[in-house]
Amino acid sequence: MRLKRVAGFGAVVVVLAMLAFAVAWWRSDNVCSGPAVALTQPMKAVTYCDYGTADALHYGDIEKPVPANDEVLVRVRAAAANPLDWHYLRGTPYLMRMGTGLRRPKEIRLGVDFAGTVEAVGKGVTRFKPGDEVLGGRTGAFAQYVTVKQDRAIVAKPANLSFEQAAGVGVAAVTALQGLRDGGKLRAGQTVLINGASGGVGTYAVQIAKTFGANVTGVCSTRNVELVRSLGADTVIDYKTTDYTQGTQKYDVILDNVGNRSLAENRRVLKPGGRYVLIGGGGPDNGRWIGPMIKPIGAAVTSWFVSQHMGMVLAELNQKDLNELARLMADGKVTPVIDRTYPLEELPDAIRYLESSRARGKVIITVP
Repeated sequence: MRLKRVAGFGAVVVVLAMLAFAVAWWRSDNVCSGPAVALTQPMKAVTYCDYGTADALHYGDIEKPVPANDEVLVRVRAAAANPLDWHYLRGTPYLMRMGTGLRRPKEIRLGVDFAGTVEAVGKGVTRFKPGDEVLGGRTGAFAQYVTVKQDRAIVAKPANLSFEQAAGVGVAAVTALQGLRDGGKLRAGQTVLINGASGGVGTYAVQIAKTFGANVTGVCSTRNVELVRSLGADTVIDYKTTDYTQGTQKYDVILDNVGNRSLAENRRVLKPGGRYVLIGGGGPDNGRWIGPMIKPIGAAVTSWFVSQHMGMVLAELNQKDLNELARLMADGKVTPVIDRTYPLEELPDAIRYLESSRARGKVIITVP
């Protein structure tokens, strides 16, 4: 009798799961499939109606947003491309589609990081006014306008930064800060190794780690050695000639932006009680089902059995950390590194370049 009840309960669970999947499938649509609507205030933007490669991106007109009572309307001057963008564009790892849309993306606008000028504010906004130069993060940044709640990821732009530089702060700089401070618990006098020191997150991480008073080792390719050294790294390892996991140096913290070495190899050069922080790794064709989550899961499990802490950090854009980064940049202690700039209509080319994993610093999008 008990076995029958268990079997019956299991069948109910399966049926409910299938029903939930069917509903999610049916609801995973977007405005692209609806009737065409006349635009009253058109603006230029890049959108995507279906998951796919950069070829799925479309440059054209959509309706300009109107700020709500607690929102700021920003005229975007520049935006930045991030690996996050091609993850959303491709809908990979597939597991993320449970939230973004199973069949098609629910949100057709792309991009997060932006910098620009406040054009209008809602009646309840007190922190910003028209004309303020700002930077921050908001879905849909690859467009001429975005609206952002005044208490979310938006802060005043430092006067010594161009819009292009300021646009590259958001995701990458916050990831570096939170990875070192929260994930790595980095303190003055400690040794930190930054794998992927010449990339978007890595170029910030080298500089931020130095403001913490740490001794910094950066790992990069031959062509980027001088760049990483110029950012303040005490030691630079060329991964084309030297495998950092085979060295004798032990580190208090490893910030891994690449994920090209196993957990066991990283543990070999991590001090007892040290902290390994995984940020990213892998390209658009790696692990399409659960993608970059394989290694973090392994790291979390490994932490149960070893003296070292092994984990992952996902950036959380917030006003407090953006203000802290803006202060460091205003003081000249941290400077954004820009690799290339593309006009908004050439965003597909920018995404393709970013997917090549060869970017030095940030890839910036200028907005007309």
